[in-house]
Amino acid sequence: MAFVIDCSTTMPWILKNDPTGYADQILSSFKESQAVVPELWFLEVSNVLLVCERRGRLDAEESIRFTSLLQELPISIDEGTSYRVFSKIINVARDYELNLYDATYLELAMREALPLATLDVALRTAAQEAGVEVVGI
Repeated sequence: MAFVIDCSTTMPWILKNDPTGYADQILSSFKESQAVVPELWFLEVSNVLLVCERRGRLDAEESIRFTSLLQELPISIDEGTSYRVFSKIINVARDYELNLYDATYLELAMREALPLATLDVALRTAAQEAGVEVVGI
């Protein structure tokens, strides 16, 4: 099974801030599944790590170990996100009242007919409105 995963589901793996256990369930699913991410995911994950380092929640070594772990997971990149921003993604953002970042994940899930793994409430709601399956719901 393949699914789209966003940053909100990825970061609890290192930050341990998901009391529901949803993110850990998604991580465990990599035994038989794979994820697809837009190019944006790398920037979002790296930015959160950098902010956490600056706030003293993580150190650089922890961030490096975490990104190494991520590179070992079966996660493929949907290249060409930037080419769809002006034509497709911005319209998804408008239609579902999302920011452009969240709309990027939803557009990918819609285009590839894949379920979406997210902890973001607005993105979950938009996915359900768009007829996109949300993993675990």
